[in-house]
Formats: sequence, structure tokens, C-alpha cells
Amino acid sequence: MTPAAMTPHGAALLAYLEGDRAAELIIRRDDGQEGRLPVAHFFREPAAFTPVEKAALERCRGRVLDVGAGTGLHSLALQERGLRVTAIDISAAAVEVMARRGVVDVHRADIFEHRGGPFDTVLLLGHGIGMVETPEGLDRFLAHARGWLAEGGQVLVDSLDVRVTGDPRNLEYQEANRRAGRSAGEIRIGFEFRGVRGPLCGWLHVDPGTLRTHAARAGWACDVVLEEPGGDYLALVTA
Repeated sequence: MTPAAMTPHGAALLAYLEGDRAAELIIRRDDGQEGRLPVAHFFREPAAFTPVEKAALERCRGRVLDVGAGTGLHSLALQERGLRVTAIDISAAAVEVMARRGVVDVHRADIFEHRGGPFDTVLLLGHGIGMVETPEGLDRFLAHARGWLAEGGQVLVDSLDVRVTGDPRNLEYQEANRRAGRSAGEIRIGFEFRGVRGPLCGWLHVDPGTLRTHAARAGWACDVVLEEPGGDYLALVTA
């Protein structure tokens, strides 16, 4: 993923931090489907975290790498618990937001370029695994993440099983993906804020079965820790 794709997202985070509490991020899929997400979502307090987020944070241990950390909402919660956290994000604006909010160790980095560690826990929340863009990118990530982990380390990742839907437009999009030889959850999206649009980028939603298959291929074990009725789930991946 190129940093340019996340420029509107980063700008929205900064705007909210600087007082625009009504800021909304527009997320537009390549078939024209559009949604608006209040930027306040990225600034929630721990009490407002989802069951998946809470379950993931409870399982974090040792030194933690928070990947695609955004505003640092999870990093800050872990710091409060006394854990040592390194937060990375591809967006320079997100890195600024995290630093200003008190994340102690924060870096601008692409997930395929960061070489820190070793970490006991690698954390990807907010469907952050989507940044790998494609199933091939998922394989590349699993190979790269092995170099981050200390012996006995773990990766905690959440994603969405897009097949859990009755929305005709989403079902049509998934079928078009299959006809094109792509996975159902392989989408193309763009972000917009205050009239500024970023280029389209890939975003991968991976269902539990597919994640298990790719993890096994890379020599990992994968266990689903929590599944929500709407298709969201948390997985624990270990080498």
C-alpha cells in the first residue's frame, strides 16, 4: 500500500485531534458503494472497544508491536497496563497524532519494511491485515512477521468474513471477484476527506478458513479465539 492512499485518512485523524469533532471519513469501494465513518471511532476509550478488541488486548503479553496503529488507541491502552509497545503506521499524520497523544515508541514504517524486534506479540486490529491487499500479500506478510517474533511469540489479528452478509450488492461484488479469479474479500477502496481523494488501494478481508490455510502453508498454527455474528473474528497465529 502506498502512503498516498492513506493521506485523507491521516488528514482526518489530525483534524479530529485539532478540534473537528464532526469529522467524517468517506470510504468508497471501486463499484461506487460509499460509506461515511465518524473519525471519533478512531479515538474511542477502552470502555467502548468491541469484544474482539478487548479479547485481543487481554491476550497481549511481553513486548508488543502494534501494526497500522492509527491514533494509537490500542497502544495507549496497553501502555496503561504497563506493557512496552512499539507502534508503526505508514501515515506520517497518524504517527504525529500518536506522538501527540502520548504513544512512547512510534515510527513511520511500511509493514513489509519494519525490521524491529524481537516482539512477544504482534497486534493487528481494526481489520489492519487488510493492508496486505491480496492473498499473495498475506503470504508475504506471514513470512516477514516471523522475523519480528521472539521465541514463543504470537500474532493477534482480526478480520471480517465478508460471506456473512445478506446485502445483495455485497454478494454481487463477491461473485464478481470470484469470476475474476480473486477471493471474495479482496476489495479495492479509496479514502476521501474534505474533498481530497486518495488513490484506490487493495484491502483484504480474509475469512477464518482461508487464514488457517495460508498460515499452515507458512508453517504457522492458527486458532480462532472469538467470532462475532456479523462476521468479525479474532485469530491467534503462532509459529
